This record gives sequence, C-alpha cells and structure tokens, in this order.
Amino acid sequence: MKYTAILLLLVALYACKSPAGEKPGAGAGSLEAYVDSLVRQDFDSSRLAGMAIAVFKGDQQLLLKSYGSADLDLDVPLKSDASFEIGSVTKQFTAAAVLQLAEEGKLSLDDDFTKYVKFNTRGKKVTVRQLMNHTSGIKGYTEMEMFGDLSYQHLKRDTLLRIVEKEPFDFEPGANLIYNNTGFFLLGLVIEKVSGKNYEEYVKENLFAKAGMTNSYYGDELKVVKGRAHGYSMSEKGLVRANYLDHTWPYAAGSLCSTVEDLVKWNRALHHGKIMSDASYQEFLAPAVLNSGDTTRYAKGITVWSDNGTPVISHGGGIYGFLSENAYYPKDDVSVVVLVNTTGPVSPERLALQVGKKMFGIKPYAGATAPSDLAPYVGTFSGPGRGQEAAVNIIAKEGALWYKMGERPEAKLSYVSGNRFRAEDVTFTFSGDAGGFNTLSIDQIYGFLVLKGK
Repeated sequence: MKYTAILLLLVALYACKSPAGEKPGAGAGSLEAYVDSLVRQDFDSSRLAGMAIAVFKGDQQLLLKSYGSADLDLDVPLKSDASFEIGSVTKQFTAAAVLQLAEEGKLSLDDDFTKYVKFNTRGKKVTVRQLMNHTSGIKGYTEMEMFGDLSYQHLKRDTLLRIVEKEPFDFEPGANLIYNNTGFFLLGLVIEKVSGKNYEEYVKENLFAKAGMTNSYYGDELKVVKGRAHGYSMSEKGLVRANYLDHTWPYAAGSLCSTVEDLVKWNRALHHGKIMSDASYQEFLAPAVLNSGDTTRYAKGITVWSDNGTPVISHGGGIYGFLSENAYYPKDDVSVVVLVNTTGPVSPERLALQVGKKMFGIKPYAGATAPSDLAPYVGTFSGPGRGQEAAVNIIAKEGALWYKMGERPEAKLSYVSGNRFRAEDVTFTFSGDAGGFNTLSIDQIYGFLVLKGK
C-alpha cells in the first residue's frame, strides 16, 4: 500500500464532510490577516515574547511569518528561521526512530522493554509499544514532587531510572492512557542500546538528514546557537526569563530544537514515505487500544483524530520557556506549525487549530438532543490521573449535563449519542448496568481516563 493510500484510508475514517472554507493555496493575504488578528492582543498586552508560524500545502508556502522578540533584554526581533525548543513534539521523532529499528529487526514493539534497559518493573511486563503510547503505568518523572528540585541538576540518566523505579505504578500496564515522559525517556535508552549510537547522533543521521532538516538539533542549555530564541515565562510581574532546565531530563521525551520550516520539512518526509516503510507508517498511526478494548486517539508519539469531520495528525509540546504545535491535515497535505518562546496562557495548539478551522471551514459541534432523564449520569467519578487522582463531578442543570474537574470552572457537555457526551474535543462515555452508570471513560486525545463512580 502506498502512502497516499494510507492517508486516504485515514481520511475515510472521518468521512463526514466539512463545510467549505478557504481553499488551501488561496487567500494567503486573508490568512495572514486572520493570524495577525488572533495574536495582536497577546503581543499588545505583553503576554507573548515571540512567535513563528508556517502554513504550507505540500511544498507551497501559504504563510511564513514571525512576531515579537527573540531576546527581550536586547530587543532582538524574532526571525521566521529562529530555532525553538519544541518539547514533546520530540516524541514523534523518538517513535519514528523506534519504528526504523523495528524494521531492521533489531527490536519488536511487543518486546518487554527491560530486555534492553535495566529497570525494576516488579514483575509487570511493559512492552516497547506501551512506552510509545503512554499505557505503561510507570510513574511519570515530571509529575514527581522532587522534579522541580532536580530539573536544574546534571545527573546521569541511570540516576533518574533508579529514582523512578522506586515509585509504584500508577495503573496496570494497558489499563489507562496517561501522558508520561518516563516512557519516552526509556525509549531513548532503547534506541541507544539497539542502534549502538547515542540518541542525538541517531536522530541527526536517520531523521534530520532524511528530512533535510538543516536547522534542527538536540538541545544544549550551555551551547551558543546562532538564531536560537530565548525562552520566557508569564508571571504576575509579566514576562520573565524561563527557569533553567538541564537537558539530561527531557532527553528523548522533549529535548529537540527546530524551526517552523524544518518541521514542515519533517511533515513532508514523515507522511510521504521518506522516513519509514508503509507498514511502519501504518503502525505509527495505529491508535492505542486499552485492555478494556477501548480505542484511543493517541498513536505513537502522535495523535490521530478528527476535528468535527476533518482528520488531523498532530502533537504539541511544552518545556521551560517554549510551547509548540505541529498539526498536519492529511486530506489536503497541509501543515500548520506554531512555535512560541513563552510558557503562559497563549496556546500554540489553539492557534494552529484555529488556522485549520479557518482554512477548512470547520464549525463548532452543534450537539444532538440530550436524553430527557439525566439523573442516571449524575455523580462523582474518580481514578488514576496524571500525577494525582482525577475526580470529575457530573451535574445536571438547565436541561444539560455539566462537568467540574479540579480547579477548572464548570463546563457544559454536548450530547453525541448513546451514553456519550463531549466538551470541545474531549469525549465522556458512561457505562454500567441496570443499577446505573458506574464508569466514566474520558478521552482527552492525549489521555484516556477510566474513572469509577462513588
């Protein structure tokens, strides 16, 4: 099967036709004006230091623009070819490397990862595949209380493993999908073990080079890199320099740096057969399936989902001082890449998806008529969450269901069908028996929580 056929198959999975929007390749001026309008207030209110955006259809540039500053102290304007730390967008590179090595017969995705890395799993089998899709249950190191104190220290990678393996599993392998940086840290070590190369070298030779990414590199907080943007954080006092982070920690989960144009090159190479075989590409996009049989929208270092009928392959990232989003629309071969050098309220993911909605005429979900009796859905559901227990209160009022989670304000749920509801792109599915609903499954795209009623 050719790559075009695979992408057409993906499109067929989301066969609902979206309303017509701007045709890709047309209206570049209006697209630029639209993006300007989205970010103008953020820069006017000094909530954002700088941003670069690239929108391409195949090789055709629709928009390439930068805003703001690369260095606020020196008042250096940000250029469109500036490099940023891309955080968890790194994960798709790590997953691609693992799939390349699997093609070569050097590992199997169903291998227990302890075949390659010394780690005490207390007798639980955790596969390479489960590390790739966040279903391992191993404690995420960035959610540990001590991480803040350790993140600026340069420690051996083995030290991190010894710290994490002392922690209990968050859940049984395969039971849930909870976003986890430890899994991709371990995958970096697997890559080094089976390839005989360090992670940085492998990625440079087998991924960057194949994609023609000449301005991408492994992060080094001490190295001087021409054209690299400085990172900032939003605080009560305004924008401040981002906290120091030693790149021993993010490693294969988030240490790569790139530019918006290089990430467009990556999308072209990744989705058009230059990085891996057809079979491996299918595996790359295959969603994680939980022990319960539930199918998620997270694949391997990448999410595969539908924005109200329009298929999207995407992933974002966040690391001290930087946020990123790499969105690819396979039906039209369109890439939307947004990189910012500020951690704060401005979301590159939201910006990129707003651009996609504008281009393809994607409308908000209207919702169906909810059941007349909402009482069976009401209750409190809890279970494993990212770094702490997740608890959700379901409330019925004004003829609709509402949910309350953590410190977030109440939000209204739109009815889909059966016992499924949604809030924006997050789906809520209730299940149980004649006695009522005792399980709530929440598909967050980047996570799949299975919560039990109290």
